[in-house]
Amino acid sequence: MPDIDVYRRELAAAFRLAAKFDFNEGICNHFSVQVPGAEERYLFNPYGVHWSEMRPADLLLVDGQGQILEGEGELEATARNIHIAGHRANPRHLCLLHTHMPWATSLTMIEGGRLEMAHQTATRFHGRTAYNDEFGGFASGEKEGERIASTAKSDRKADIVFLAHHGIIVGGPSVATAFDDLYYLDRACRQQVLAMSTGRPLKLIPQQVIESTAREWMNVLDHQAKLHFEALMRIEGL
Repeated sequence: MPDIDVYRRELAAAFRLAAKFDFNEGICNHFSVQVPGAEERYLFNPYGVHWSEMRPADLLLVDGQGQILEGEGELEATARNIHIAGHRANPRHLCLLHTHMPWATSLTMIEGGRLEMAHQTATRFHGRTAYNDEFGGFASGEKEGERIASTAKSDRKADIVFLAHHGIIVGGPSVATAFDDLYYLDRACRQQVLAMSTGRPLKLIPQQVIESTAREWMNVLDHQAKLHFEALMRIEGL
């Protein structure tokens, strides 16, 4: 099991890489990692630190009540409410990434918006995607955090949750796998929105092919994610 310093390094790298790919929105949005152990502990980004400058030492270590155990700075309320409830809703998700990245968020802004199985990349998310079709405003209170988390709690197979009028949450068993899903989700949504912008109907993949291609994705998912994340960290000197 990795020690906390490994999680700090990986999570800080995920923030800086996310900024590189334009997944961030100002100093808003948040990533978290649940640190394995008997006690409930999480790593979060402090409010006010830009993702492009995030360092391992910047990350806050907090308990299950959102109290800061290590680090300096503020834990933003919506981060606390969305992520702690989200980790509890699906313990399989060691890492949770919440963004308003434009291509994916655009699908939460249209009536009946769904990630359609019209491209090979989209099939990666077949059977792993859920939708929260109501918007409750800022998650400034625990109630809204719990409402958002209820989607993941009711569908334990879902690693991707689209939040109506809001953004997305990606959960994974490691920082590498969650970030890889975030990266490919951005690509899948961009491909779909560009295709939709032609005004022509999407040409969907046959169901049998969707399912077989999704299985192929799952056979390599974690291994590919590890290699991709390591490569990105090398390129950026992280």
